[in-house]
Amino acid sequence: MSRMLLPNIAVYEQEWLDVGDGHQLYLEQSGNPDGIAVIYLHGGPGGGSSKDHRRYFDPEKYRIILFDQRGCGRSKPSRVLKIIPLLT
Repeated sequence: MSRMLLPNIAVYEQEWLDVGDGHQLYLEQSGNPDGIAVIYLHGGPGGGSSKDHRRYFDPEKYRIILFDQRGCGRSKPSRVLKIIPLLT
């Protein structure tokens, strides 16, 4: 992993992965499709991945996979709170 940000890297695949209960995780891939797979986990909660996160990795060497955690970034639905009724 480079300590400097590399130039902008285009995304070659975007998808929303169904994880049940009405939630879908945003997932994107960039870099070399045949390269070493690297998964970047953003800090969350409430955050999300950004185009700068893929710039940490050499796109010729790595297949860069970013995803937004449930309820974060471009995942769907965004920041959903469950309301649980209180028994009185």
